[in-house]
Amino acid sequence: MSHRSLRADGLTVTYTGGPPVLEGASIEVAPATRLAVLGANGSGKTTLLRCLAGSLVPTSGHVLLDDVPIRHDRKGLRRHRQEVQLVLQDPDDQLFSADVFQDVSFGPVNLGLDAAEVRARVDEALALLGIEHLRRRPTHQLSYGERKRVATAGAVAMRPCVLLLDEPTAGLDPAAVDELMAALTRLEEHETTVVLSTHDVSLALSWADSVAVAHDRVVVQGDPVDLLGDAALLAAARLRLPWSLDLSRRLAADGLVADGTRARSLDEIHRALRDHTTDRPFVKENA
Repeated sequence: MSHRSLRADGLTVTYTGGPPVLEGASIEVAPATRLAVLGANGSGKTTLLRCLAGSLVPTSGHVLLDDVPIRHDRKGLRRHRQEVQLVLQDPDDQLFSADVFQDVSFGPVNLGLDAAEVRARVDEALALLGIEHLRRRPTHQLSYGERKRVATAGAVAMRPCVLLLDEPTAGLDPAAVDELMAALTRLEEHETTVVLSTHDVSLALSWADSVAVAHDRVVVQGDPVDLLGDAALLAAARLRLPWSLDLSRRLAADGLVADGTRARSLDEIHRALRDHTTDRPFVKENA
């Protein structure tokens, strides 16, 4: 794996008989960064990811890998999918083999790799996703969270430079979300750039290096704190202010943390409270 840049310039996508889902939308996936894509249902998040993956041809605009437009012929898409992989929201849209090993090995086998290399890639993908124990499990016996991770392992076995995840935490319990996010960290350590779409603004704020908000057929991309602290933008995109930014503002208004505090997580809230208390020590008055 090696890091590559991926971007979309001026994408317009129109499905038959309907208005544009995207109209002049642009986004940049910088190498070795975490990008979260947010937006309401129907805002074009999945459409955008499918364009980036090459599985959907835009009406106009371009998707570029290392500044080279992707080709949508068979050879071009085969090359692109060795560098960029998309995991859909519903794992059952991608799982079709009898057991986990067969499913995860499907992509490498279709690359024409020999048996030893296929086994090595499957072993690596299962280890990165933390599901080695599922290796021979029939896919129909997997839980929903396990199916999600197996579908992701199938993409990882292709050793992509960029992994696109459509709503990877949807439908997962908190423990499964933690396991998934830990797996994403392991993928990053193996030089995979991760892009995920989500409705969870607090997850995006705490995790991402950059966020992209899809609304009104375009995409606004920037710093997580700046964009997810923009109440007008979030309202237009039918999203809520992240709880940590909302709480930061309330605590600052009450004088409990420093003015301008914009905490991204529980740990940062705690640190801001502790630091403010240290700066203003409590003095007990004489009775």
